[in-house]
Amino acid sequence: MKGMSLLPLPTHHMMRAALLTLALLLSACGGGLSKDDSDENFAVNAGRDRSAAEQTDVSLSAQVSFPSGAVVYSWSSTPALTITHDDISIATASLTTPVVTADTQYVVTVSATDSAGQSASNSFTLTVTPDNLPPTAIITLSDWPDLPPGTYPAGVSLTFDGRNSSDSDGTSSEEISAWVWQQTTGDDVLTGIETDQSTLVIDTPITDARQTLTFSLTVTDDEGAEDTTTQSITVLSLSDTPPEVDAGIDQALFSGERIVLAGTASSTVPDATPITTLWTYSGDAAPQIINPNTADTYAIAPLVDSATTLDFYLTGEDRFGNEVTDHLRVLVRPFPLRVLNDTGMTQQATNSALSTTQQNAFPGQDGQRGADALADNNVLEKAGRGENGFDFTKLNANGDEEDVDAPQFSCVRDNVTGLVWEVKTTDGGLRDLDHRYSWYAEENNGGAPGNLNGTNTSCTLASCNTSAYIDAVNSAGLCGFYDWRLPNHQELMSLVHFGRTALPRIDTQYFPNTGADSAATLWYWTVQPSADGVSNDAAQNAWAIDFISGVDNFLNKSDAVSIRLVRAGR
Repeated sequence: MKGMSLLPLPTHHMMRAALLTLALLLSACGGGLSKDDSDENFAVNAGRDRSAAEQTDVSLSAQVSFPSGAVVYSWSSTPALTITHDDISIATASLTTPVVTADTQYVVTVSATDSAGQSASNSFTLTVTPDNLPPTAIITLSDWPDLPPGTYPAGVSLTFDGRNSSDSDGTSSEEISAWVWQQTTGDDVLTGIETDQSTLVIDTPITDARQTLTFSLTVTDDEGAEDTTTQSITVLSLSDTPPEVDAGIDQALFSGERIVLAGTASSTVPDATPITTLWTYSGDAAPQIINPNTADTYAIAPLVDSATTLDFYLTGEDRFGNEVTDHLRVLVRPFPLRVLNDTGMTQQATNSALSTTQQNAFPGQDGQRGADALADNNVLEKAGRGENGFDFTKLNANGDEEDVDAPQFSCVRDNVTGLVWEVKTTDGGLRDLDHRYSWYAEENNGGAPGNLNGTNTSCTLASCNTSAYIDAVNSAGLCGFYDWRLPNHQELMSLVHFGRTALPRIDTQYFPNTGADSAATLWYWTVQPSADGVSNDAAQNAWAIDFISGVDNFLNKSDAVSIRLVRAGR
């Protein structure tokens, strides 16, 4: 070309050298870019922020970049949510959004770790929105007995109950945040009472005509939603309102015992009083009702040979002629064969005193049940005589029966237990009431025989102890018997008459000369040693009964104590 200077073309050797240089450069670069040189680090992505309604299932999924080997995933949230992630080797998990009352944000985080120990985490914000359902208002009101549903007497207290109202999507047990009661028809009964509670208590009005009262209940949940329901009732007029009659509770007892007829009859309408009452009965046997025109009274159960059911009816009639009858049922069983004496108690207690009259307000007392009560009701059959439930027969020196009025007798047979008892004397002889003995027994003594002559003992024998006295009485053949012994605890206690107001506590018509009624104590020995007071594995004491107080106690075997012997028995 004109005007240009041309370079000489490369020679063959020059081109070969250039190609070799390029090959070396490529070899030094390794054929591509390294991970470090390209800034490609291990990372995890939890996803974008999102929103979901309450009680909604949400799927979670993470993506990792540039892992080395297997990856382990862990999901969490703040505040805490229950996240289901059964397999930590996979990136997916799930949760159910909780119930909320306002938009609530949760930070959901995923953490990932690969086999090389590289860790990364990432979070997104989950906004949970409320989806509120309105509450349900419910009024509960019990029906009045013996009246049509929804009909109520005048002058009674009623409770409208709104506590069954509910909020199906509430967040706690206190699902309802507010109650409002209102009256829409009828005479006003809400003035002066609380109308913002879960229950509403009213008194039905007393008027000349029946009327309808209507009430509404509005409930509000904790998110402000409301629901209202109504309840209407019919209130009877004062002249149509029946009296309230209650016959009392069903009972079961024995022949001759007292049936408690603790009835009540009243009216919620003052103008309807007084209420007249009458007790009647039905059944196969005839009880004796005491004062049948009195609501609170009693009856004496008839004598029956087999279990018999009686129905008692209490009828109350008010001044307007309204009549109501209530009833109770009584099961009367034959009085069982007696093998133990009753306590002798016929008095009944109130909360402050003892009384000789029936106390229906304090049922189930000793004085209302058992043989003593039958005797008090004059229906107890006896082979002999005796106070209250006791049944004794006098025996002469030969063991023959004596008349009830016989002034002289040596023994007494208890017709209930079958035991025959010694009677004490005042003649200064062997069985004199003033003699005192120590407790002594060579066998069955609890490891300690006792004392042959204890402290302050006195008698006509050489040794004043229980064994010596038993031997002497048997030698004498008292009442023609030779098997006299000390009574056990139960036998001697069976003579204690707890119903006596005079002392000593024993039927003194059959057991005279027991001891002075002015004595502080009147102890009598039993045959039983006492485990109380054991010394060196030996019982130093024995049981005795006090006929002043009626209590038992253990006394030292050396003490000077009275004796009343016994024999036979069932």
